[in-house]
Amino acid sequence: MPRRRPGALRAEQRDRRTGEATPPDRIHGLSARTSGAIDRVERFSDDYHLHPGATDRALRRYRSFVGPPGRKPRYPRAARCSCRGCSFDDVRHARDVLADVLRRLPAGARGELRRHVARLDDAYRARTLPDPFAGRRQWRSDLWWRRRLADGPEGG
Repeated sequence: MPRRRPGALRAEQRDRRTGEATPPDRIHGLSARTSGAIDRVERFSDDYHLHPGATDRALRRYRSFVGPPGRKPRYPRAARCSCRGCSFDDVRHARDVLADVLRRLPAGARGELRRHVARLDDAYRARTLPDPFAGRRQWRSDLWWRRRLADGPEGG
């Protein structure tokens, strides 16, 4: 019978101790420690929109919105459905999730994620236009990313 590698045995023991079926996935661009802290926040949250994998999905959505090259302004569009999956069609919801995670993280992990999100925020500000009537149109006009012109065709 073949011998099992020591690393595989240690991983199995670690899973038995913590009760987790699999170790958390590492989020692209973040350290393993921050990814682990985010995983703990997501697992123990009672918020409907903050579930395991939500932060990774929000970061990917935010990157894809600000990522395409060009100078044309981009307009966030509202999601057609408010379920967990479809709500990420609205990039503003993705930013809401990131803000919620930032509030719940411990200090070290919060700083790393905040620096990562700040670069995306700068690109978002550069690619979108301010909405002077956001106070009347938006239900969360206190958030700066909701005070941008929206509901046009995404992509400009």
